[in-house]
Amino acid sequence: MSDNDDKASGADEKSTEQNASEVKSPPAPVRRKRNWFRHIIMLLVLGGGGYWGVQEIGTRFTHVYEYDARIAGSLITVSSRVAGWVTELHVTEGDDIKKGQIIVEIDARESQLLVEQYTARIQGIEADRQRLIAEKKLVDAQTKTRYRTQRSELGTAEAELESLAPQLKLARADFKRSESLYQKKIISRKTYDVSLAREQQLSGEHRRAVAQVQEARNKLLEAEAERTRLDVLDSEIAKLEFQESGMRAQMRRQQLDLSDRNIGAPVNGVVDKTFVDVGEYVTPGQRLALVHDPQTIWIEANIKETEVRKLRIGQRVDVSVDAYPDESMFDRLMNALGVESPDNGEAYQKFIGHVIAIGNSTTAEFALLPSPNPSGNFTKITQRLPVRIAIDQKDRQLRPGMMVEINIDIRDK
Repeated sequence: MSDNDDKASGADEKSTEQNASEVKSPPAPVRRKRNWFRHIIMLLVLGGGGYWGVQEIGTRFTHVYEYDARIAGSLITVSSRVAGWVTELHVTEGDDIKKGQIIVEIDARESQLLVEQYTARIQGIEADRQRLIAEKKLVDAQTKTRYRTQRSELGTAEAELESLAPQLKLARADFKRSESLYQKKIISRKTYDVSLAREQQLSGEHRRAVAQVQEARNKLLEAEAERTRLDVLDSEIAKLEFQESGMRAQMRRQQLDLSDRNIGAPVNGVVDKTFVDVGEYVTPGQRLALVHDPQTIWIEANIKETEVRKLRIGQRVDVSVDAYPDESMFDRLMNALGVESPDNGEAYQKFIGHVIAIGNSTTAEFALLPSPNPSGNFTKITQRLPVRIAIDQKDRQLRPGMMVEINIDIRDK
């Protein structure tokens, strides 16, 4: 190929490139329109960034923000006080429960038999006690009647003895006179003998009366001794009452063991987790289920010690829950510019809380492994204090353990 041919072909290629560039390059009005759109987008970006920056800087002065906060609640561990095999499990995870509702049943056959055994023993003791009470009533009636009879006989004997005493005294005086007169030959032997017989007769009757009085007194003492059987019976009845009280205490303890085998819900709430199945053997203190009251919740947040001085009880807290949609920065920017943002089909969830407690010790004080500094090397780390925030439940949407972000308005003092 010659040099002229090369020059001709080069000229053709240049003309072809110029024609292609003229076809591809847009006209001037189109280029101006594109530049205008670029300028608008840049202005919107700069305006949005400025708006977001001003809001963020302003928020730093008026709010305390924490993104590592969690929903907390009273998680109750349901455990067993007795040992045995699980015979029934009446709930599953997620079930709603009422206070006192039976959750788990433990084998109660042996416990029921022991209750029946104690019941039989108590009934036997009660029968013995009633028998002794009836015997006491009988002995009381018998000894009371005999005592009254012996007391009456003693009174009769004493009265007879008292009536013979003056007669004997008089007979003895007559006998002495008769004896003196007989010795003086004033009275006859017959009169003397009559006086002597009278004195001897009354003396014998008096001795018999004394003996009868003594006998009546002895019988009265015997009747009084028989009355002491009542005290013996009282002590035996009291002993049985003590035995019955001890047996009833054992039965109540066994009934408590029996009732503990039907384990009920401690609160109105929901079952979070179960740890046993039917047929498993459980021991005292072993956890069976985990429950909580969904209406009793709060937020636990760990706030930097440098910001705690800004907090006060009762301050308003804006809560953003990670599990539910929240208004994005783009939506806030569109709303600030008066432009309606596209609806994503989900309603925004807004939660409001209030500060109810500020911790008195940092979280490091409760660590299982303390961090002493024996070597002298020291790196200062900002500590955090726990802050509790009250929040109202909404259709049980908030659950313990969920992550939330909080904005505490420190302007409210």
